[in-house]
Amino acid sequence: MKKNTKIIASLILAAALLGLLIFIDNSELKSSMLSTCLQKGAIYALVAVSMNLLNGFTGLFSLGQAGFMLIGAYTYAILTIPVASRASVYQYFDGGVVQFAIPVLPAILIAGLMAAVFAALIGLPVLKLKSDYLAIATLGFAEIIRAVIQWQQVAPLTNGSNMLRAFPTYSSILFPFIISGICIAAIILLIRSSYGRAFKAIREDEIAAEAMGINMFKHKMMSFVISSFFAGVGGALLAMFQSSVQAKGFTSAMTYEILLIVVIGGIGSITGSIIASFLFVSSMEWWLRFLDETQFIGDFEVPLLGTGFRMVVFSVVIMIIVLFWRRGIMGNKEFSWDGIFKFFKDPFGIVSKIKAKGAVKKNG
Repeated sequence: MKKNTKIIASLILAAALLGLLIFIDNSELKSSMLSTCLQKGAIYALVAVSMNLLNGFTGLFSLGQAGFMLIGAYTYAILTIPVASRASVYQYFDGGVVQFAIPVLPAILIAGLMAAVFAALIGLPVLKLKSDYLAIATLGFAEIIRAVIQWQQVAPLTNGSNMLRAFPTYSSILFPFIISGICIAAIILLIRSSYGRAFKAIREDEIAAEAMGINMFKHKMMSFVISSFFAGVGGALLAMFQSSVQAKGFTSAMTYEILLIVVIGGIGSITGSIIASFLFVSSMEWWLRFLDETQFIGDFEVPLLGTGFRMVVFSVVIMIIVLFWRRGIMGNKEFSWDGIFKFFKDPFGIVSKIKAKGAVKKNG
């Protein structure tokens, strides 16, 4: 009976979310900030979950996510720009060296595979490093990739420091949700498999994991490559969302944003990363925007409000979250109907505390 209730509740929740997205997609809200935040939140959720697979579940501190997103975004754009539009896009490089275009879905898959190939190549040397050294090495890789893409010698392929555009985008906001949902589901299945248990063992204690027969390098490489693959897919989706790609947008600050989402949501929690992604994007892009504009109460000008103040307030909010929820919103736990049902039966544990006090008095 309890299992059936959970299934029914899950179906109702999924139907409600699908209905909301379809309603937004077919109304004036499609061009609103709500729609923008939902789309970008879905993309960031995928990238954050892919980073959590590496940082949270395997215990490898990598900061190369923006680099792999950049590879995915450029791969998708290069492969899908229509041949008729290449002359105008590559106007300084005789139309570029690629003179064909492939469909959207194969291009997204190849974008992820290309990021995974680069991850396998750099993983050979860098995965021998640990902790901060691994983070610095992967961060350096991301910056090198960004510089190489803008290098004039490869400009006939990447268009140098110029923008790539005119490639296919999506028309329905359901698209990023479907692609991200499939990818996140695949990551969840991986985490629940024997490979996922090996990742967690490495995170907890590398020496003990190796003593149990786990091939350290093989599993670290697997986690690194798979995480990079989904980051590449996320980069392709971000390119479609923005309708253009330029290397200067994929800075280390983007990696820090993804890392911040993982920390806020809870390192080791898929649900936490998803929730934190939508909260982060909504706060940055929508809810706190008014703080960057001059506000008046009657004839009185509210002090401090102006360009950049939004980031100050956002930073304070982040510090409060870190101070009072040190393990993030979800910690290392996941969403469960048992937890929801328990909360409604005993909000904030009030009933349990009263019963415990009563038992102490009775025994005393």
